[in-house]
Amino acid sequence: MQRFQGGAENGGSLKKVVEAYDKDSHSAVKWGLIGTAVLFMAVMMVLPLILVVTSALKDGWNAYLQAVLDEYTIKALRLTVLATVSAVVVNTIFGIFASLLISKYYFRGRQVLATLIDIPFSISPVIAGLVFSLTFGNLGWMGGFLQAHDIKIVFAVPGVILATIFVTFPFVFREVLPVLQSQGTDEEEAAALMGAGKWRIFSRITFPHMKWALLYGIVLCTARAMGEFGAVSVISGHLRGVTNTLPLHVEILYNEFNTTAAFAVSSLLVIMAVVILVIRTLIVEISGKNASEAV
Repeated sequence: MQRFQGGAENGGSLKKVVEAYDKDSHSAVKWGLIGTAVLFMAVMMVLPLILVVTSALKDGWNAYLQAVLDEYTIKALRLTVLATVSAVVVNTIFGIFASLLISKYYFRGRQVLATLIDIPFSISPVIAGLVFSLTFGNLGWMGGFLQAHDIKIVFAVPGVILATIFVTFPFVFREVLPVLQSQGTDEEEAAALMGAGKWRIFSRITFPHMKWALLYGIVLCTARAMGEFGAVSVISGHLRGVTNTLPLHVEILYNEFNTTAAFAVSSLLVIMAVVILVIRTLIVEISGKNASEAV
């Protein structure tokens, strides 16, 4: 009996040792992964931000303000805002209609349509800009028609807006579609049977379900439009003060070895990105809180 009790005690102590070892090993793995993630974030995100700020202010506030308030910088900022607002408005309207069409109606080719909308995700922005140049340029398929009607798209503001709209095309659609698909059509069908009109059904039933996903898609679309470089670089022609957005203006300043001005202008993009990140975080928190309260 004593031998059995001694064996049980030894087994219990061995189990405690194993559990303590497992706990220590799990703790080591956990902190190792956390440390790796923090190190990666510091090297890839924090250090570049610090470099941008320090380089922008290297020559003092006067040089910074001179670069930020430069005529070409203001024009590039205006074009960036114009292209971003145009892309957000167009893609928001299209994303709402396309997601409603695919989620609420059943027809042949629904998946094909959804795949076509995702094309900008699978094509390089540079290739997209080249396609637009070959289509709307003077030697392109529509070049003769555009010249005859005195319409200029390539190396002009409409081309910049068109390229920005294309690369941000799927963002709103892809955020709203899963929400509407998970909602189903039971509530809308019940409201329709009770005599509610289409606008009333959309405003009272559909939109409340999709509003946070819609706002999240708009934020992502805005961030992507502001930082677009590849497609705009090909189709804009780098005409300073005419077709240069902020990313293109930064490239020109850097190529001219005017690094202080380049970092000063890029700090504007950093500020805009931080603002968008804060808005995105607030949307995620508020939507998550509302979802938990609904449950």
